[in-house]
Amino acid sequence: MGSSLTPARTAIVLGGGVSGLLAARELAAAGHAVTVLEAADTWGGCVGSHVVAGLTLDSGAESFATRSTAVADLAAELGLAGRIVAPRPGGAWVQLSDGPRELPKTGVLGIPANPWDPEVRRSLGLAGSLRASLDKYLPARFGAAAEVTSVSALVRARMGRRVLERLVAPVVGGVHSADPGLLDVDMVAPGLRAGIKAHGSLAAAVAAQRRNAGGPSAATAGSAVAGLEYGMHTLVTALLSDLQQRGVTLLSGHPAAAVARTAGGWRVTAGEEAYDGGLLVVALPGPDAVGLLQAAVPALAGRSPEHGPDVRLVTLVVDLPELDRRPRGTGVLVAPQTPGIEAKALTHATAKWDWLAAAAGPGTHVLRLSYGRLERAGDGTAPADATLDAAAPATDRDLLATALRDASALLDVPVQDKDVVGWDVVSWQGALPFAAVGHKARVAEIRSICSAEEGLGIVGGWVAGNGLAAVVFDTRKEVRVLAG
Repeated sequence: MGSSLTPARTAIVLGGGVSGLLAARELAAAGHAVTVLEAADTWGGCVGSHVVAGLTLDSGAESFATRSTAVADLAAELGLAGRIVAPRPGGAWVQLSDGPRELPKTGVLGIPANPWDPEVRRSLGLAGSLRASLDKYLPARFGAAAEVTSVSALVRARMGRRVLERLVAPVVGGVHSADPGLLDVDMVAPGLRAGIKAHGSLAAAVAAQRRNAGGPSAATAGSAVAGLEYGMHTLVTALLSDLQQRGVTLLSGHPAAAVARTAGGWRVTAGEEAYDGGLLVVALPGPDAVGLLQAAVPALAGRSPEHGPDVRLVTLVVDLPELDRRPRGTGVLVAPQTPGIEAKALTHATAKWDWLAAAAGPGTHVLRLSYGRLERAGDGTAPADATLDAAAPATDRDLLATALRDASALLDVPVQDKDVVGWDVVSWQGALPFAAVGHKARVAEIRSICSAEEGLGIVGGWVAGNGLAAVVFDTRKEVRVLAG
């Protein structure tokens, strides 16, 4: 129970996802007494775990981008450096309306570094590769000069429709659960537009980002990524242990109901309790953060960002030795409107991670299928025009049947109910940050308003951008400034 006399070196963190836990760690390291309030009964947010058929698996994020060392540095600080692992080098596939193709191994968001790579040409055809290669001859400003540009607008202008529809849309849908016409390229691929100016073309900018990303899997399809042996959720376990050693107070099942200014800082009401702190860090999803703060910070009224897409993840553990040959590498991304397929992506987790294959044993496989994607309504590109597709069935049991059909079609191996030894459905309601066109400017405005309030900080994927690498880097930067 807090008091109205707030010591100067106290802090409250709202939200127990990775951004909130990391904020608490930074504040504690700076000498603050920290209390973390989390509404749920579990910690970690989108970096969670669940047990399926006796295997402890990631229920959300299962990898991190290696475009920066942010996550690897944090893992090392937490004693996990030796557990950083690369996925198998086989790479992913893309399911198109005319069949499966290998996803190019040197791309960013599906944008190829070389339109003439054999895998690219097989997906695009001769005409598509010819059109994409014109990118090299276009002025650097072409398609990239607007103040805000969607992924779709940039790719279509520089490389053409086939690159957009056959490579970029499946990757963006699988990673961000949204149509590329809705997403701000500067939010989902930071530095890419600047790379066009520096290197002369979109393809050259992609190649430079791939070189700079480095990391253990820089040659695999999609983004350069790595994971943690035994799962990304072990990062949360290590963070919680570290916070307990630092004396941080961790209170789950404590949803914040109100925030108010006090003479000494901030007061948060949760249930019948009040908690006071000199500093307040809000690590909640954007709409929740703005909604909670606007009574204390009236300038935030009417500035709530868009909710992210609702996503359902189906995990199947199957006894199916036919999958030992990894027929689609590490998984399949699905182009929008592919006939007969409702999933937006399938990850063959035991083909992707050697540690998981060893834990599962021969013939046993873990498949993850995701459902839910924000699409444009008509030709609109504004977030207000986004609608969640209604293809995914309403009940978990119906979704299981859909997942079995989709897995069979995507893997070209029958996956039947009799093969399933365990399954689970995890729903993420608006949990993915929605990096819509205009979102970056909206976030900058919200952060500017909050920065003018003494002792107040906001962190999380909705301000940092999608992915652990962005969240870890941004949270540390913001909290270190706040903590002084």
